[in-house]
Amino acid sequence: MEKPAQLAVFDFDGTSLSGNSPVLLVRYLVYKKMLSASVLARIMSWGVAYKFRLPQNESWVRSLVFTAFEGKPKEEVDAFLYEFYDEVVEPRFRKECDATILSHLAAGHKVVVVSATFEPIVLRAMQRHPYQYQICTKMKVDAKGRYTREVEGLPVEGAEKLAALTRFANAEFGEGHWELAFAYGDHHSDRTLLSAAKHAFAVTPDNPLERTAKERGWTILNWGA
Repeated sequence: MEKPAQLAVFDFDGTSLSGNSPVLLVRYLVYKKMLSASVLARIMSWGVAYKFRLPQNESWVRSLVFTAFEGKPKEEVDAFLYEFYDEVVEPRFRKECDATILSHLAAGHKVVVVSATFEPIVLRAMQRHPYQYQICTKMKVDAKGRYTREVEGLPVEGAEKLAALTRFANAEFGEGHWELAFAYGDHHSDRTLLSAAKHAFAVTPDNPLERTAKERGWTILNWGA
């Protein structure tokens, strides 16, 4: 009997890289004068509530960020986000992540990045780093090929990471023909994903995730910038 595909799943922000790409993007858009003061204020208020772990509408804040791109051709926006990645995000990518991905590939594992960040950012990362598959937040494109402010489906955040991964893996490998063997995350919202993995790794974790990792015997990794 064929052995199930062994999945090694990586979170992106705070795990594969030092920092949070959506936050960095907001700062970049402010620098480029592409967000209004009122939109920025709403994004910041959302960020404060998120910091205190209050219930938040994940789609709403992404819609606010995409006011900068609403109505613009997808190709133009994607090129802008690629430039943003190259300039701001790539220098933050962790060498330990690359080395770990390569070790999984050498072992024949399937490497997947699962992230709440916007899909073009991770697609650019995939041109620079050896992820094989990606599951990220997509924004809707209208019939004319222009971005809207709407999220396609749900943001790939929290418990949705495991749900989206399950849908993807069932379609790609066949239901019952894959296993979540390894999972890497840094944030307490990654608990659901890590809990489902045979081997869980808390990467430079926040305090709540570090407590959970110690309680459950997960491996704690301290990766640098």
